[in-house]
Amino acid sequence: MKAILLTREADRFEARVAEIGDDDLPEGDVTVRVEYSTVNYKDALAITDKSPIVRKWPMVAGIDCAGVVEASAHPSWRPGDRVVLNGWGLGETHWGGLAQKVRLRGDWPVRVPDGMTTREAMAIGTAGYTAMLCVMALERLGLAKGRGDVLVTGATGGVGSVAVAILAGLGYRVVASTGKAAEKAYLESLGAAEVVDRAALSQPGKPLQKERWAGVVDSVGSHTLANACAQTMSEGAVAACGLAQGMDFPATVAPFILRGVTLAGVNSVTAPMERRLEAWRRLATQLDRRKLGSMVTDIGLAEAIARSPEVIAGKVRGRLVVQVDR
Repeated sequence: MKAILLTREADRFEARVAEIGDDDLPEGDVTVRVEYSTVNYKDALAITDKSPIVRKWPMVAGIDCAGVVEASAHPSWRPGDRVVLNGWGLGETHWGGLAQKVRLRGDWPVRVPDGMTTREAMAIGTAGYTAMLCVMALERLGLAKGRGDVLVTGATGGVGSVAVAILAGLGYRVVASTGKAAEKAYLESLGAAEVVDRAALSQPGKPLQKERWAGVVDSVGSHTLANACAQTMSEGAVAACGLAQGMDFPATVAPFILRGVTLAGVNSVTAPMERRLEAWRRLATQLDRRKLGSMVTDIGLAEAIARSPEVIAGKVRGRLVVQVDR
């Protein structure tokens, strides 16, 4: 089978499409014939060696995949079942989904919802699944329609695009932040009521600023996240899930102790199964498939390597879906 294999020997790193035998696959009680995978931001970091994502060498890249169960010794799965997998160390500590086959623990996958194809599952992918986890976190913290605008940062990226579409579909007034003025029509087509320049959020700002947001979905981090918190309304909430601008958080406690703002971290990798199932159930019913289709670019396995630097540079709109047999 073919896979994107990441290797490190001394100081030499390499990402390449390699032939791998079934006997090389790691231990697990379920084997899945992969049909589609994706290139998420974390995948791009691993493939370009820009961040220490990989913890075990050699590694097959890919933090998610969707396909059909080929063999199973796990009671939950039978050959022919369609599954989607996100996280659990895939592409980090366990061989990942940018491959034609994966072997894994049967406790990890989720059944692809009825009426959804494996390609649609990967059009959503970890980015879209994370976006839904963010929306769910904001709702648990009291986000309500009509209270005020919801800000989505990094709006043309995978998480941002899906978050805009979900929130708009649920009836929230969404403000999309992006550095790509040319993508205004795209974001409006997803449901954004307003598009703002990311420069207004990405520079150092005051600890407390004018209250603007009832809620925030942030995939950017650094000054953008700090300013989003400083602009969030009293008793509002911010869901943080990414670090495209940086891992730092140059903020003060002022928004939290003077306005009661809540900052919720969203970790898609080890989210409890109950939350995963709810996220995928809602994605199947609350994400407009036509909008999802407009986000997608289809590529082959080798192209995932070539396009990864573009993902890190923020030059890719929406989602890259990888057909692993191409």
